[in-house]
Amino acid sequence: MILDRRAELGGFLKSRRARLRPGDLGLPSHGGRRRVPGVRREELALTAGVSVDHYIRLEQGRELQFSASVLDAVARVLRLDKVEHEYLYRLARPWPDTTSTPRGQAVRPGLRRLLAAMTDVPAYVIGRAGDVLAWNDLGAALITDFAALPPFQRNLARLVVVDPQVSALYADWPAKVRDIAAYLRLDAARHPDDARTRALLAELCAASPEFRAAWDDHDLNEKTHGGYVYLHPQAGRLELGFEALRLPDDPDQALIVHTAPDGSDAVARLLSVSAAPAA
Repeated sequence: MILDRRAELGGFLKSRRARLRPGDLGLPSHGGRRRVPGVRREELALTAGVSVDHYIRLEQGRELQFSASVLDAVARVLRLDKVEHEYLYRLARPWPDTTSTPRGQAVRPGLRRLLAAMTDVPAYVIGRAGDVLAWNDLGAALITDFAALPPFQRNLARLVVVDPQVSALYADWPAKVRDIAAYLRLDAARHPDDARTRALLAELCAASPEFRAAWDDHDLNEKTHGGYVYLHPQAGRLELGFEALRLPDDPDQALIVHTAPDGSDAVARLLSVSAAPAA
């Protein structure tokens, strides 16, 4: 799926053209319904100042060595944000050799000690493709008992999409699925030859129509902070923000830390659940 760069490039550009209308480019609409949503390739090429044939070659992926000036012009007209702009570059320019098998990920002992010391916030470390590599007690209390799962099942994307207990945690589960799909699209582009990521994407697309629809939207999301509303079975409704802190020496790992707004008792309620003895 993700390894076909030409198909991915075409799908991405078409999805971004579909978001625009002629008026967004200062062009007349001429009325009437269009056969496809958005602006035409000819309109985009005209506004970007590139030849129609050159743009068609870009969208069809007939070349993968486009100049920075062409890509920047197309990105400007499509109103790509920073993440989307970088993604366009990744798809439309030569890739480095990525045929080697990605090495396994290990969490440094110091980071594990930091997690253990964070006793009043839920936290965990996410690796490639959403793998949960390490967690503290509150992180497990919030999401699931990761220690009780086999290592290959400790994947937040899979849990959110196909595990009914984890899915039920999110008050707006469809939005969370869209976030997962957008995150995985970026991760897959960083590791285009990772067989595990390809297998995960195929599994999620087959298992969930919602994920498949979100994947087909070609959205991208490099979330660094945000928030979710959790419907916890014991602690109740929890409104928690999060900060995603990528590790400078391994950008494929991120420390995710959840916090509650000032005056909220959300974490206190989660702490009481975590401290309660097992029945």
